[in-house]
Amino acid sequence: MSIPQLCSIQVGLPKTIGVEAATNPMEGSWSTGFFKEPIQGLIWLGKTNLVGDGQADLKNHGGVDKAVLGYAAEHYPTWRKSLNQIQDKINFPYGAFGENFTIGGQRETSVCIGDIYQVGEAKIQVSQPRKPCWKLSRRWGIDDLALEVQKTGRTGWYFRVLKEGYVQSGLPLILSDRPFPEWTVAQANDIMYNRCTDPDVKRKLATCPLLSANWQEKLLNSIK
Repeated sequence: MSIPQLCSIQVGLPKTIGVEAATNPMEGSWSTGFFKEPIQGLIWLGKTNLVGDGQADLKNHGGVDKAVLGYAAEHYPTWRKSLNQIQDKINFPYGAFGENFTIGGQRETSVCIGDIYQVGEAKIQVSQPRKPCWKLSRRWGIDDLALEVQKTGRTGWYFRVLKEGYVQSGLPLILSDRPFPEWTVAQANDIMYNRCTDPDVKRKLATCPLLSANWQEKLLNSIK
């Protein structure tokens, strides 16, 4: 099995863009940390984010269980081909999904909840799949993009930071532990979004101690 690698690292701080009185909802004012730019060289990864990165909506984004968003580099060619609305493919670079880590050699089917990876000086752990929100659609002006990401399962996933340290693009992600090989990110997505409707399976995933508390709660609520 090949070793996954950090193809690119992106960071960005929240900002407000758009026009307050716009008649088109896609052009109205909104605050977001979605716009992220690639960064070269060493960058410090702390417990809740990379230096220079932040979120506008701290209720639904960020925190220790969502310190870093990872996304598969292998998904980009598929999206570039299918998203015909985006005429200039140069404007659909790594980071287009708001991710911090664009990772080669990993997909939702090969990453598991609780996986621990050493990357540079840092140690990170997979905490949950990414739940795409409306800001993804708003960023690219495609109404159903967030839903399409959810339906395809090409969502990406979040990491919590177990050990802080410097990271940089080009580094390998070395798997050091896989305590729950039965719970891939893809399987967790299928269960959360009712592509698997067995309540016992939902309950089992909800009791996985390394799944984020937010996802545990949502799964349990869905079977009450």
